[in-house]
Amino acid sequence: MTVSVALADDNLIVREGIAQLLATQPDIEVVASCDDLDSLLEAVERRQPDVVVTDIRMPPTHSDEGIRLAALLRERHPQVGVVVLSNYAEAGFAMGLLESGSEGRAYLLKERVHSRTQLASAIHSVAAGGSVMDPKIVEPLVAAKSRAQHSPLSELTAREREVLAEIAQGKSNAAIAESLVLTKRAVEKHINSIFLKLNLSDIQDVSKRVKAALLFLAEADGSDA
Repeated sequence: MTVSVALADDNLIVREGIAQLLATQPDIEVVASCDDLDSLLEAVERRQPDVVVTDIRMPPTHSDEGIRLAALLRERHPQVGVVVLSNYAEAGFAMGLLESGSEGRAYLLKERVHSRTQLASAIHSVAAGGSVMDPKIVEPLVAAKSRAQHSPLSELTAREREVLAEIAQGKSNAAIAESLVLTKRAVEKHINSIFLKLNLSDIQDVSKRVKAALLFLAEADGSDA
């Protein structure tokens, strides 16, 4: 099935570059290309895309348009997935994106755009209701939380911390098993142990797992959360 995409970035070169990358994907079609929030909202209403790929900072305020767009679409068009692209590995932006729910949301650094595979994978994931979080957002949160005094993370084994970081990136149990060279059963055991130690054991949904893991990790630094 072809996934239709509305693309937004106020930098013409970046926008055209992403459009050309996606043009090489036979199952992704760019149906709109916009340079500000207003034109993107108009395109969503007119073209009804499956996914929006957007910069965080665009006109009119160059602040957090991409994050606000995701929240607005959650209310108006909850079926539309959103992939936010950013130059900034800031947990605050990532948490803002997940405020209205983590289903169908992805946060990637723009450096990932050079890999058409990663961008295409994120687009397909959010189109299906999944969540994707850039590893560079997760890694500093894990490190900061690990250093925090009396942190429950201190009770986790090194392997469990690795698994937690993978969960926060939005990976399935099978993907975690492949990444860490473990069996799926071993991953399930690690996850059960992690969520028990972090008092999150009642959460099963993959998207909710992502949000729960990030919320927990973000508590390490109030300025990021």
